[in-house]
Amino acid sequence: MKDKRNVFAAAVCIFTLCAGALFPLAASASLPVADSQGRELPSLAPMLERVMPAVVNISTLSRVPVQNNPLLSDPFFRRFFNIPDRPQERQAQSLGSGVIIDAKQGYVLTNNHVVDKATEIRVTLMDGRQLTARLIGADPEADVAVIQIPAEGLTALTLADSSRLRVGDFVVAIGNPFGLGQTVTSGIVSALGRSGLGIEGFEDFIQTDASINPGNSGGALVDLSGELVGVNTAIIAPGGGNVGIGFAIPANMVAQIMSQLVEYGEVRRGQLGIAAQDLTPELAQAFGVHDLNQGVVVVQVGDGTPAARAGIKSGDIIVSINGRGIRTRSELRTAIGLLRIGERIKVEILRDGKRRTLTAEITAPVQEQVAGEALNPRLAGALFGDLDESSPMYGRVEGVVVADIKANSAAQLSGLRPGDIVVAVNRRPVASIAELRQAVDPGVNRLLLNVQRGELALFIALQ
Repeated sequence: MKDKRNVFAAAVCIFTLCAGALFPLAASASLPVADSQGRELPSLAPMLERVMPAVVNISTLSRVPVQNNPLLSDPFFRRFFNIPDRPQERQAQSLGSGVIIDAKQGYVLTNNHVVDKATEIRVTLMDGRQLTARLIGADPEADVAVIQIPAEGLTALTLADSSRLRVGDFVVAIGNPFGLGQTVTSGIVSALGRSGLGIEGFEDFIQTDASINPGNSGGALVDLSGELVGVNTAIIAPGGGNVGIGFAIPANMVAQIMSQLVEYGEVRRGQLGIAAQDLTPELAQAFGVHDLNQGVVVVQVGDGTPAARAGIKSGDIIVSINGRGIRTRSELRTAIGLLRIGERIKVEILRDGKRRTLTAEITAPVQEQVAGEALNPRLAGALFGDLDESSPMYGRVEGVVVADIKANSAAQLSGLRPGDIVVAVNRRPVASIAELRQAVDPGVNRLLLNVQRGELALFIALQ
């Protein structure tokens, strides 16, 4: 029996040493605690006691349109059958999380989809206080929003340098899953720089196996020293719950977006003025670059754009922006989309087998727009604009984007949605507003639109 106790004690010592090796930051950031037998073990509790007051629960109220049968919206039909008026909207409620990042100003970071179209935003602090928040600004493309609450007795998190994260680093997710209240889960960084997932317009995700569930959106992903490394945003959940694949927006990306949201209430993105595609092994062979396995090929350079003025040409291979390697077209789009208008950047290219560094100044995109009612009554309520590089489909398709659409308008009732790309009208291809004007006859009673919606292509008939 004595030998068994000795073996057990040795095993405990080995576990304690291993745990100390696995959690070096925790050991330095907090005091060890004792288990029920008095043995010292590392714990995340002291760090979490400092961090958790900065993570809040968010609840919102919004008004959403009620989907009725089109006949019920016909005044003649309603009068003929004496159908009483029904509410055209209903109240919807959603739950999420947020992170206080400025205690003096009361700024709280969260996801755009948590507060999108909210008529009322309520924030619940860890101490039980419930506060009304106001929206400062939101960026749907990156799914980031900043709200503000009364700055009184608040605790804020420090933003870490997320570029120093490595796969295998320990992280902790804090949020409000399923409306349960503050919940903590832990795991590691599973991957970095995840993009091309189609979750957001601009993607550079931290992937983690720390459990993230519905309601965690907008919550904190912190390192073992308690600094914010990311904002929890999305999960891959085929069964509706966590399967160990969650995504967070890196703190560095959040900081760039937040500064513009606080200053302008929106993100003012510029343009470089190119269309590009990924460098495939076949293209690398065609260009004679056998030692290069990443980069993007410039397909087109717009006249008078920053790229044209910098000397970038069709056929150039972009390998880095400001020293950061560019592997895919999605990474290039994200890198440009996070830059401020007027910012000067270093673009490293490969041309004729030689590397060159060019300087370009990001400028505001010039986009022509036209109201649908100015083209045809059946397009009333839609606002069309030229497709620019802020769109995930830029360089992949040619067409005109539906920039906005009014609720219950003729265009919306026909099936058009914001973000749709009209690539043809009555089987006639359109690549610009000018071509759309030529293709749409205001006197025609029937329009057949060929639309690209994400990865889906479809026809919409307006008559």
